[in-house]
Amino acid sequence: MAVEPVDIAQVPDETFGDYDFGLSAEAEARASALHASAIVVDMLCQGPCGYRAFTPAMDDEIRAHLSTAANLTDAWNFVYELPVRRALAGVDGGTFERCWRASGVTAASRERDFVSLRDMLAGLALAAAQFERLPWMRRVRTPDDIRAAKREGTVAGFVNSQDTVGFGTDLELLDAAHALGLCMLQLTYNSANFVGAGCTERGDAGLTHFGVRLVERANALGVLLDTSHCGRQTTLDACATSRRPVVASHTAAAALVDSARAKSDEELEAIAATGGLIAICAVPAFVSEDEHPTIEALLDHVDHVARHVGWQHVGIGTDWPNQMSQWALRHVAQPWTQAHGFRAEHRVDCMKNLIGFDDYRDFPNLTRGLVARGYGDEEIRGILGENFLRVLGEVVA
Repeated sequence: MAVEPVDIAQVPDETFGDYDFGLSAEAEARASALHASAIVVDMLCQGPCGYRAFTPAMDDEIRAHLSTAANLTDAWNFVYELPVRRALAGVDGGTFERCWRASGVTAASRERDFVSLRDMLAGLALAAAQFERLPWMRRVRTPDDIRAAKREGTVAGFVNSQDTVGFGTDLELLDAAHALGLCMLQLTYNSANFVGAGCTERGDAGLTHFGVRLVERANALGVLLDTSHCGRQTTLDACATSRRPVVASHTAAAALVDSARAKSDEELEAIAATGGLIAICAVPAFVSEDEHPTIEALLDHVDHVARHVGWQHVGIGTDWPNQMSQWALRHVAQPWTQAHGFRAEHRVDCMKNLIGFDDYRDFPNLTRGLVARGYGDEEIRGILGENFLRVLGEVVA
């Protein structure tokens, strides 16, 4: 089937979730009912607002801030947080909530990378503000919390971080972050830190002694351990050390695309052996080597993991599109990725999205695609969210 590439330099007025899978009317009705009734979890979310939600006035704010930003991380955080802060101020016309609702997602991560103590406190404060001041959103820590959110019709958010470097070697800060809402913690980002080595680091010696202690403390607290950006030996060590299920919240299968950010079959097996979960992302470079990849590539990775370790160990963690304007994707996001461990060979292009997942409101395409791939209702509900609830329940028990 010929598919025209998406040009994200255009901002069309269009519908979403209508990728052509060739479904019959009966299959479309089934997919729609499943998406509406299922608990849908995005394990790693950079949204829910895509580039279309950013106005010229918001871009003016971004440009003004960039001229005074302390560093690229400060600039990234400003852009990422802008739709959130506008929603909190009540000046976004309800765009933030409408994007969530249109996606059909029940629960998703509310992220802030803990690269310093300042960033940790600021991120936890912003998450708390969303839960306290947006009446349609609630903080969740347990499966029961998420099920309650589904019944109430509220959006569930759980706090996560993609790095531990801000803790230094002080495990008391992990205790404090957990007390303030931290639910899921990635052990490393791309580079090495006090815990272990990231996936684009020059070498990978696995978990450090401090890393072992952090894993043990996270187990005791009930913090879900994430290995998405970890190096392969660090991932294997985390699985061998943890007494609780381990996840990769946004990754891909190296058997299909051998990128640094993908998990080898050995890693998939190790994560599944903990009772954990491998969530597939929507980052084009990680799921396909094609110039204009479609959502079918993401589904190929779902298929591989399901065949290799079982559908009970598959989830969704989109990580894409980024919550940024087109201008910020080019001038903030792209330089940021290059400064944080991604090199030319990793092919990360922040201006490119999957055809069929060009906006967070395309989330129903994932359910439609699973129907098209022949998954049963139980399997689809598991992949969309029930598998995550099982893992979360075992971690926080």
